[in-house]
Amino acid sequence: MRILQLDKETKSNILEDLLKRSPNSYSEYEDRVAAIIAEVRKNKDAAIFSYTRQFDGADISADNLVVTEDEIKEAYDTVDPTLLAVIRKALVNIREYHEKQRQYSWFDSKENGIILGQKVTPLQRVGVYVPGGKAVYPSSVLMNVVPAKVAGVSEIIMTTPPGKDGKICASTLVAATEAGVDRIYKVGGAQAIAALAFGTESVPKVDKIVGPGNIYVALAKKAVFGHVSIDSIAGPSEILVLADETANPRYVAADLLSQAEHDEMASAILVTTSRTLAEQVSKEIDQFVAVLSRKEIIQKSLDHYGYILVAENEEEAIETANDIASEHLEIVMRDPFTVMTKIRNAGAIFLGTYSSEPLGDYFAGPNHVLPTNGTAKFFSALSVDDFIKKSSIISYSREALESIYKDIVQFAECEQLTAHANSIRVRFEDQ
Repeated sequence: MRILQLDKETKSNILEDLLKRSPNSYSEYEDRVAAIIAEVRKNKDAAIFSYTRQFDGADISADNLVVTEDEIKEAYDTVDPTLLAVIRKALVNIREYHEKQRQYSWFDSKENGIILGQKVTPLQRVGVYVPGGKAVYPSSVLMNVVPAKVAGVSEIIMTTPPGKDGKICASTLVAATEAGVDRIYKVGGAQAIAALAFGTESVPKVDKIVGPGNIYVALAKKAVFGHVSIDSIAGPSEILVLADETANPRYVAADLLSQAEHDEMASAILVTTSRTLAEQVSKEIDQFVAVLSRKEIIQKSLDHYGYILVAENEEEAIETANDIASEHLEIVMRDPFTVMTKIRNAGAIFLGTYSSEPLGDYFAGPNHVLPTNGTAKFFSALSVDDFIKKSSIISYSREALESIYKDIVQFAECEQLTAHANSIRVRFEDQ
């Protein structure tokens, strides 16, 4: 794995390189995605059935589009009982963490008759997209569904592409059932996003779409935003490890590769103040890559988006981490908690030797749906907040309004909005 001395030019080149992985950089696919969306809007069920035959090789119709109770029972019979136990343990942790994010309506009243407040309302119907095919991520099912359930969403539906046999991965079905999904539809790709956004004869329109997917799914979510809400337009996975000479090089190497195996466009970066650690980690990576099952994907990821950066000091290392704003940030340093207080931009922060990134992916409780491609500078992890709306509450008595109505009239007339001014003035035209 390449080792570079960190300087302004190196950092600038890396940041530019990383941004090329954004779904926004793949405009050549947008016309194709737009055509799929238009076809689904026009022909509804017929379009999604046609695209499912074309892209997934499955013969899906209105009769078998929705996963049945028998199929779910078969999935439970198929899944390893020990995996089911792990899913249930993880669910407890994820639910407990997200319950602490729950928000409540509030009201504040004053003696002169003013009542101000905020009404918190869960979304009514949410669609969760789950990848299929080679990608099987029951953990993502849990992470997308649980905060919606905690928020109080009335109906959660899921779409996922079927295999050629028309079936859905058993672990995905079990995870969805355990998490509380109401209905599961056998449709994937951009056509599933269009169906969720606009509705078909069989698939109901939702208020929000969440969940990861390939470039077609990402661009479809981008295209339908505004018709519905979305969680984000996710890019390839990322990890940045901040480490000093106290870090275990074997552990650091293993953690970097945990993300590199996701995708050829995944990014794995070590920023360290120790040249010795940099060289040790590079050697460990070579040894791991030689024996890991996804070594071809890992090697391409490292060749294109893998870096070991040697910083002059801790301040430069921290500044670089903030500039990159990685999806996952591990801090493996002498005093990780103090360093954490200086981090402004990161999707999730893992502190210390035994807090490796997969702990967050599967089990600890915090959400693993995180901002990518530098968007951690202004976006947050998926949370209960993503599944609620906030309405402002305003109530004034005549007495309260009378004391300030002339101020409002002046403000409205300053903006030449005379109907606004009149709406206030008319209530006191006898004065």
